Amino acid sequence: MKSFNILLVVILLFMSCKEAKKETVVQEPEQKTEELASFGEKITKDNAKVTKEMASVYHNLAVADTVTTKFTGKVLDVCQSKGCWMKLDLGDGEQAMVKFKDYGFFMPKDITGKEVVVNGKAFIEQMSVDEQQHYAEDGGATKEEIAQITTPKKTYRFEADGVLLKE
Repeated sequence: MKSFNILLVVILLFMSCKEAKKETVVQEPEQKTEELASFGEKITKDNAKVTKEMASVYHNLAVADTVTTKFTGKVLDVCQSKGCWMKLDLGDGEQAMVKFKDYGFFMPKDITGKEVVVNGKAFIEQMSVDEQQHYAEDGGATKEEIAQITTPKKTYRFEADGVLLKE
């Protein structure tokens, strides 16, 4: 029995001295998720037109035509009074004036140069001199710049019911 106890101790020592099997943990690379702030109705960026596609849509509209759509654009200007409108770049010096449905929400005033996705209705409108001057004043234009606005102009407009802001 004594030899059995010694054998048992030797086996236990042998087993306890064995190196524990190490598990290799592979970490997945961190996926950078795009931060999007939402304003107005909840929308997604899925199926949003790019700027050139949206410019083409506007070129095919007549005054008073309306089309429901979604597009991505770069913010050129924002109302500095309360964020109640913004202008988006359509390329080739063209821009879309975006207002918000029923003044239900406003945008931050410091988003010039940022990307947004807007969802709503695109249309073309003849903008009066008074309205152009009002928007120029809201945008921080000088009195001299405002005085140079003297004729109505055809404008690309958009009434957004939801906006995503890429942070």
